[in-house]
Amino acid sequence: MERELKITTNKDKKEDIVFWKEKSFVERLEAIEFLRSQYFSLNKNVPHTFQRICRIVNKDDLISISK
Repeated sequence: MERELKITTNKDKKEDIVFWKEKSFVERLEAIEFLRSQYFSLNKNVPHTFQRICRIVNKDDLISISK
């Protein structure tokens, strides 16, 4: 397998956004899952689950922040 390095500019970023916006929701999820599986196959010591984060926030604190 040949390795390839491509240097891009911010102009290419817009083309990427357009490319992914044209894909269906399912196609985007499949691409994410493919990348996850590739990452996990290369990094055996990383847990294969998402980290869950939960924070309890006081509603009054949110109101004072937004003002």
